[in-house]
Order: sequence, then C-alpha cells, then structure tokens
Amino acid sequence: MIGLLIVGIILLIGIIVVQIGKVSELTAKIRGVEEVEQRSNNNQAVWLMVFMVVFLVGSVVSAIYYKDMMLGYGPHEAASAHGGEIDSLFDMTLFFTGIVFILTHIALFWFAYKYRQKKGNVGKFFAHSTRLEIIWTAVPAVVMVILVTQGLVAWNEIMPDVDADEEYIEVEATGEQFLWTLRYPGADGKLGTKHFKLIDPATNTLGQDWTDPKNIDDFIADELVLPVGKKVRVRITAKDVLHNFYLPHFRVKMDAIPGLPTYFIFTPITTTEEYRERLSSYPEWQVPYDAEDPTGPQRWEEFNYELACAELCGKGHYSMKKVVKIVSEEEYAEWLTTQNSFYKTNIRGTEADPYGRLLAYEAAEREQELTTDFESALILDDPSETSIRLKNVFFATGSATLEDDSNFELASVKKLLTDYNDISVEISGHTDNTGDAQANQLLSEARANAIYTYLTSNGIAASRLRTAGYGSQNPADTNETAEGRQNNRRIEMRIISQNF
Repeated sequence: MIGLLIVGIILLIGIIVVQIGKVSELTAKIRGVEEVEQRSNNNQAVWLMVFMVVFLVGSVVSAIYYKDMMLGYGPHEAASAHGGEIDSLFDMTLFFTGIVFILTHIALFWFAYKYRQKKGNVGKFFAHSTRLEIIWTAVPAVVMVILVTQGLVAWNEIMPDVDADEEYIEVEATGEQFLWTLRYPGADGKLGTKHFKLIDPATNTLGQDWTDPKNIDDFIADELVLPVGKKVRVRITAKDVLHNFYLPHFRVKMDAIPGLPTYFIFTPITTTEEYRERLSSYPEWQVPYDAEDPTGPQRWEEFNYELACAELCGKGHYSMKKVVKIVSEEEYAEWLTTQNSFYKTNIRGTEADPYGRLLAYEAAEREQELTTDFESALILDDPSETSIRLKNVFFATGSATLEDDSNFELASVKKLLTDYNDISVEISGHTDNTGDAQANQLLSEARANAIYTYLTSNGIAASRLRTAGYGSQNPADTNETAEGRQNNRRIEMRIISQNF
C-alpha cells in the first residue's frame, strides 16, 4: 500500500512539473521571453540557496541523530584492541572530508546564485592565477600527507604477523560461493596442511592432507567462537572467486583470494554479552526483536557479532553470514570439548582414511589377523626374530596419550596374552626421525609404557611384559616421505619367552 502511495506521489509531481512548463511557455508568449528567463533564473538561484541550507543542515542533523547507529559511535565502539586506531583514522578522515564537503557545497550553490544570468552582465575571463593554483594544490597535498601518514602508522601497527614464540590462536576461514568454512586446530594448536588436488566435494571439501598428523584433530565449526583477550590469527583463503572476510564490529576486513592466502590478526576485547549490555541502554535497541511478537526478547538480547562477505561475489552473496561469539576463556575451553575432529567423525575407517583405522564391525577380522601373526611367530625356531605390528594403536599427536579407537587392538592383544598365558612379550615404541632425537627416544618409551599400563590394569601380569623405546633407530620405511614416516611411527610386540 505504501509503495502504491509513493508511486502515485511521483506521478503527481511529474504532472505538476509538466503543467508548470506549459504555464511558463504561455507566460513567455504574453510577457516576453527575456523577462520570463530573468525571473526564472532569479527564482532558481534563490531556491538553490534554500536547498543548500536545508541540505547541509539536514546532513549534519541526520548524522548527529543517527550517530548511535554507526560503527565507532554510541554503543558501537570497536570490540577489538586495534579497532580504536581504525576509528581514530576514520574520524580524522571525516574531519577533513567534512570540511571539504561543506565548503564545496556552499561554493557550488553560492556561485549558482551570484553568477546567475542578469541583463547586461558580462563574464570576466582570466587564463591564469598562480595564487589560486598554489592554494588548491598545496592544501589538498598537505591534507593527503597527513591522512596517508596516519594510515601508514596504523597499518604498520596493525598488520605485522605474529612471532614464532608468541601465544595466539589460529583459525582458517575459507570462502566459497556462498558460505564460509571455519577450520580450527585441535589440541596440538596447529592447522594441518591442505592441497587443492585433494579436494573432494563429498568427503574432503578443503583438501586436507590426512597423512599430515596435524590434520587429525582439526575440526570444522558452524560459528566463529573466540576467547576474549586472546590474540587471533585468521588465515584467509578462497576456493572459487574473490571474497572478503569482514568482521565489522572488530574493524577486520581482508580479501579472500583463490591461490593467494592472506591473514588478519586481532584481539577481541569485548564479549558478546558485554556488547549486548552496552546496547541495552539505547532506546533503539529496547524494542521487540520480532515486531509480530511484542512480548518476545528485545533487539539487544538477540544481538550477535557477525562474519560477512564484503565483496560482491555472486547472486548468493547475501547468504555469506556466520555468527561470531566472543566468550570468556573458560567458556571457550568448554566449547572446545564439544567439538569433534573432522577426521574422526567423517574420515576414520572409510576408504579415504590413509591410516586404515578400525571400525567396530572390523574388530573381529583384525583380531583374527593378529592371532594368525602371533601363532605364526610361535612355530618359528626363534619367535623373538619376528615383530608383530599393532596396526591400530593410536596416540594423540606428540604425546603418549592413547586414543579411544585403540581399544579394539589392545583388547585383542589382551585376549591373546590371556589365551597364551605362558608367553612373555616385549612392547616396543618407534618414531620417525622428525625433531629432536632425545625427545623421540623419550616419546617412544612413554608410548610403550602406556601399552604396558593398559595391559597390566586389565589383568596381564607385569612379569610377562617388558617395554622398550627405540626412537628413530630402527625405521621400518624411509623417512623421506610422509607415508614412510607414518609407517615408522609404530608400536610392535615381540615374543621374548615361552614355557611349554
């Protein structure tokens, strides 16, 4: 209904303009063309001055009236540590451009009034004014130097990358038509490697390399959740076209470019709840969030920071929005415990799994395979010459903490040692040659001891077990490839005595 009313008003204005034109033509015929033109010029000049006053006053008044709706003013102070610098730079730019805006419009309309056509007026021509040229060259140059210098100072303070020994959280944001994929590192704090050739729309949308141990605990989040007061490094990339990673409340904006990773570093300083409390004291936020439900929550109660795309990336551009939550460190730690590794929930046990980890229904088959290897070693003249690899024993990256999906294999080992209760074995740990040799040695020993602890706590006599850690001394494969290094990170079992 309002739309029809607006269209009607526009049509009515058009009709009025046409009729005024016709009246002017008739008047010109009656009074003479020159007199009508003179009066018309005078009227236009006066009305332009009126328009100038209304326009400039309206611009200033509306800016003041709506300032609480704009970033940087009222409740919308920057929610990041660097945001204040961005706002100061914006204020300085607004100061100078505001002066130029007002002066140029005054000059524009004043000249239209002063130099309106009058009978007998003759325009003055001059080809050159050194003073005028110096003024309109020097003043903008000085202003530009101030703005550019301030911008460079802000850029140099905001954009340096993190130091290697600095504490920070790294998150990866990948843009595509039309969504953001947010990848977090797991307990190791490191994001795994990717390669575009590994992208599979069904199972591996990011192209993660599952032979890289750092990928095993990475997880994909539906929302961007970050702890307050912690430095965050966002690794930004795109899969198809140009996108832009935009967090308006944090003054973060960076292009996401296919094939050219970018980044942004910022520190959130205001939690979502604190920002909501700030909004709650402003009248425009003290209205129902849903106009059809006046008894429901108010606007400030439903506020959330948002991640958007600030690049026109296609017809679905509007849908590239995700909720951003800034929480306390305790809430963030609790949230991390609810996230599941993408590998463990989507890749493990499938054809895409390079580690061949067991699913529950495969446990019986693997138990039979392990029993066959064990019995084959027993019939040899010297069983100790044969090592049986425990293929499905897994540890958290860089630690001796057993993962839950090791239970199938360990249960089979426990059953074997229970069935053959006169057999003693050595459990040995091995690593690849990556990193410090002494650290690898200690890690291999700790992992062998973790198996020992499991078996003894499940009824196997300690006298039947021996542990050893060999570090990277006895590689089973080359350390020159990722696959070879994976094969070298292993747990083995060797029969050391039997009493028949």
